[in-house]
Amino acid sequence: MIFGEFNSKGELIFEIGLIAADGDIIPVQALLDTGFTGTLAIDNQDALSLGWLRESQREDMRTAQGEAQFNLYQGTVLLDEEEFMISALGGDELQDILLGVRWLQTKRLVADFPAGVLTLG
Repeated sequence: MIFGEFNSKGELIFEIGLIAADGDIIPVQALLDTGFTGTLAIDNQDALSLGWLRESQREDMRTAQGEAQFNLYQGTVLLDEEEFMISALGGDELQDILLGVRWLQTKRLVADFPAGVLTLG
């Protein structure tokens, strides 16, 4: 189980590890976005700097700003002390690393605002 925090906007923030192609683990703050149906969204430059492999196809998705096309990357994340090989969506100028609701198919989310408790695991 990993512990998260609520930021000043009430968003759900978790620290995860992005695993670079050379094995380095980069700790990052990721925002759990319940409107995002994938596993992870990351800026293209970040995915490339990690050495993640880009797939040849692209994926169309509806975003808050409308339809957008994303690159697909094969990457590895460290979540709850487990490594997961994932397909990540890569976009230009993404401000946050996003965790999608797909994680909730295998991880239990507890978000208790009044008690200040936020866990995923």
